[in-house]
Amino acid sequence: MSESLQNTDGVAVYRRLLRYVRPYLKAFFLAILGMILFATTEAAFARIIQPLFDDGFVKKDPTVLQWIPLVIVGIFAVRIVGSFLSDYCMAFVARSVIRDLRKQLFTQLLRLPVSFYDTSSSGVLLSKMVYDVEQLAEASSSVITVLIRDSLTIIALLMMLMYYSVWLTLILIAVTPVLAGLVVYVSKRFRKLSHRIQKSMGNVSTVSEEIIEANREIKIFGGQDYEIRQFDEINNHNRRQFLRLAVTNALSSPVIQFIVAIAFALMIFFAFRLELKVGEFGSYLTAMLLLMQHAKRLTTINATLQRGIAAAQSVFDFLDRDPEIDDGNKLLDRARGEIKYRQVNFAYTPQGEEILHDINLLIEPGQNVAFVGRSGAGKTTLVSLLPRFYDPDSGQIQLDGHDIRELRLESLRSHIALVSQHVTLFNDTIAHNIAYGALESATEEDVRRAAKAAHALEFIEKLPEGMQTIVGENGVLLSGGQRQRLAIARAILKDAPVLILDEATSALDTESERFIQSALEQLMQDRTTLVIAHRLSTIEQADVIVVMDHGRIVEMGSHAELLAKGGNYAALHRMQFTEV
Repeated sequence: MSESLQNTDGVAVYRRLLRYVRPYLKAFFLAILGMILFATTEAAFARIIQPLFDDGFVKKDPTVLQWIPLVIVGIFAVRIVGSFLSDYCMAFVARSVIRDLRKQLFTQLLRLPVSFYDTSSSGVLLSKMVYDVEQLAEASSSVITVLIRDSLTIIALLMMLMYYSVWLTLILIAVTPVLAGLVVYVSKRFRKLSHRIQKSMGNVSTVSEEIIEANREIKIFGGQDYEIRQFDEINNHNRRQFLRLAVTNALSSPVIQFIVAIAFALMIFFAFRLELKVGEFGSYLTAMLLLMQHAKRLTTINATLQRGIAAAQSVFDFLDRDPEIDDGNKLLDRARGEIKYRQVNFAYTPQGEEILHDINLLIEPGQNVAFVGRSGAGKTTLVSLLPRFYDPDSGQIQLDGHDIRELRLESLRSHIALVSQHVTLFNDTIAHNIAYGALESATEEDVRRAAKAAHALEFIEKLPEGMQTIVGENGVLLSGGQRQRLAIARAILKDAPVLILDEATSALDTESERFIQSALEQLMQDRTTLVIAHRLSTIEQADVIVVMDHGRIVEMGSHAELLAKGGNYAALHRMQFTEV
């Protein structure tokens, strides 16, 4: 989290949080009405003590003893209505605000650039969505309820106390500055500890997520003891932060209450020296005790309030991050597929090493262009610039003569299909994984045709549920080759004029790869294809092979031409041939 946001005034952060309440003002005002009713019943109950003592017990007035029980029942009946209105309506407002915030967070996750995810832990992001937002739920419901309801009740009780004795009440008011100073100090402490807790919760989520995803590697390499030690350290750090918060909370509330108790003791001491009737003193004492109870509740919400403000800072920091740059205003009809890189340079960070150097490349419509080179040569980075997962630091990339930055992102990406070496499937049916997103309108026959072309229909029809089979999280219930074929089927169904294959056959066995290569050759017809390949045998028929080394294009030509040159490509080919 940025330092500036951590130092943001808590009032300003809370004011921003309360803006989310505006769509639910009707329910909010109903809650306020309930709080007013509740506060009125507290003062009324204290006030009724006077006639109960003076007229009921001292004077033995039978009329008073008849109507006072009815009044008490009426007071508590109104109290029930007020309590229900305030609690339920505030809960409705709070959960509605949390729903809206979670929706914004989820939408922001979809809008952020790829570069953000390169440097962010998914565990920390999930912690924001789950832990931080729940802290906001308390800050926007129970805290507001206690803050408003108990403050109104204290005001009502103070007015009644002033009615009976101004001087005694002034003693209570005199301790207010001391209490305010203590609350301000404790608030800063709470917020600082809450930020640390949020960070430690993100670390817990990150480590937990890693061991879930890497459970096979941990088992095979015997990493259990190391992971347990690492988790124990993080878990204990989290425990220590919570205990520090608990110490602050445990000390602050009693100290505040002790100061208030001293004021009450002084008031009682002086009350005996004033000429108050028994009933008046009873009402005064009852009001004081009720006021102390509500003052105690006000002091205990500070920890929750500061946790909520810290969580709000974390959430707003995330929401304020810049989304993907989408300032293009052109829409492109179906592209022909001409792609041009002009003097393109790129580094992942401003101070980082330059990954691509002075790239110049023209790809004609319908060409099959393969990119080869050693790991780290820049092949995937070069191709990733086309759908604008990243933007070049300098130079220009064109699609059909249009600078891709002038095209709307949605329009640009609608012309591109991608099959990556890291297959992503969703915990949904096979049919929905093929006809995903903008492809949802595809007919069942279209989906089957795409699956058949990708040689996926063969294994799909053998499954008990067929196309309606749930594939599990990231396709865990399928083999690597089956997942790859579904990803290829998805690209076939999209039928985009530009196709990116990032080692698309890497997870296939030799027989499956032969079938897929046949399907891909048909798919590549009449469309521009960019192929990133490690196995050179899969790209021998490419129209152009681009050889890259250390972020530069060092050779270009057909398979035969490059072999005849005897350069980098020939060396790579010789190396693989020797391995075979």
